[in-house]
Amino acid sequence: MSNKIDNESAIAARLRLAREQAGLSQGQVARMLGLHRPTVSEMEAGRRKVTAAEIVRLADIYGVTVAWLTNTEDVDAQRARIELAARRLAHLKPEDLDRVLDLLAALRAEEE
Repeated sequence: MSNKIDNESAIAARLRLAREQAGLSQGQVARMLGLHRPTVSEMEAGRRKVTAAEIVRLADIYGVTVAWLTNTEDVDAQRARIELAARRLAHLKPEDLDRVLDLLAALRAEEE
């Protein structure tokens, strides 16, 4: 029973993390799914079961795999952080992206 609860908690946490990484509010996701915002909040808190169809749709909206959302895929923590950074970088204006790349180059130079 504890393993099931742990998995449900992990799914809820991944739903929230994926939404935040996608840069979406609970209200935006709710509208995309045709639900009320509190329903998305309940799913992310682990107090509402998420249907298979909702999981598939959420994975598509968030740009992640169903396996990742359902906690059935092992994810390297470093890889997950890199993917998060890439998603956030994709939303930057070109001039802001250039600044970030310059900063990364400067950090790499300091390490060497």
